[in-house]
Amino acid sequence: MTEYRIHKDMDELLAAKRAKPAGFDPNLQRPGHVHYGKSLSRPYPPEMVVHDQTIKTPSAGRDGYVPVRVYRPGRAIPGGPCMFYFHGGGFVLGDLDSGDTVAWGIAEEIGVVVVSVDYRLAPEFPYPAATEDCYAAVKYVADHPDEFEIDPERIGLWGDSAGGNLSIATCMLARDRGGPNIAAHASIYPTLHDRPTYSSHERFANHEGLTRSFMTEAWDAYLGPDRGDDAPPYAAPLRMTDLSGMPPAHVHIAEIDILADDGREYVRRLLEAGVDAELHVARGMIHGFVRARFSGRDAAGEFESICRSMRHFLSVERE
Repeated sequence: MTEYRIHKDMDELLAAKRAKPAGFDPNLQRPGHVHYGKSLSRPYPPEMVVHDQTIKTPSAGRDGYVPVRVYRPGRAIPGGPCMFYFHGGGFVLGDLDSGDTVAWGIAEEIGVVVVSVDYRLAPEFPYPAATEDCYAAVKYVADHPDEFEIDPERIGLWGDSAGGNLSIATCMLARDRGGPNIAAHASIYPTLHDRPTYSSHERFANHEGLTRSFMTEAWDAYLGPDRGDDAPPYAAPLRMTDLSGMPPAHVHIAEIDILADDGREYVRRLLEAGVDAELHVARGMIHGFVRARFSGRDAAGEFESICRSMRHFLSVERE
């Protein structure tokens, strides 16, 4: 039997997870997932400006448009860096509201404009819908820097869980399609392989933070009814044979998580390919810990360490 001690800063997060509906049905789970996110939220800082808009993406999105939410903290400098946020939810859950508190936290802590992307969800829109939406959103902003008052050469990506997958896949697409330039990416407890391949998949298979049964159904929904034995590498990044040319990476995993070894293997492969990458482990913490930054000093410290790395990679001076 697996033994582990969960950090006390996870208590509020666990309670929010336990309040979510049981089962996998997306129609039942989606409202519960939004409530889960809001239950751990706080109001925006006084000087932060937030607005929703749609951006034109002829090759992706719903009828050629992708909804985004733009966060501009009070100390953001016009023409400064930009971060993108891709929410989690197993490719089937989540929206701009469910990821709102994480997104504004990134903006506030790093001090830059953040664009949160409302990518299409499976099973209604299986792969490559989400990947193409995220890439299209990044490309649009990079191609229209004056509209967002950002520096297109200092773009960073942050994604957690399924969003961690999408941050990596977007970097791969940018590399392989000739741009835009991605300065760095943060991938937080990402799901990177479509099969239960690593020891953490077995060790924490039934942990309530995130179960293997949920991820199995999530991958089935994401890859669609015609999935073959091998997922495309842009869907399951650990199937990509060549990781050279990727931007610098901050990978942050939860110690008590079925996906812990996905992140470990990704960093190992990046370093092997000569890419600047660092691995951080949130000791005693579970899947979703970035939502718990208001629950205790240690959880806040884990969040801040990601922001610190991104400030470094994006050359942002801390006031």
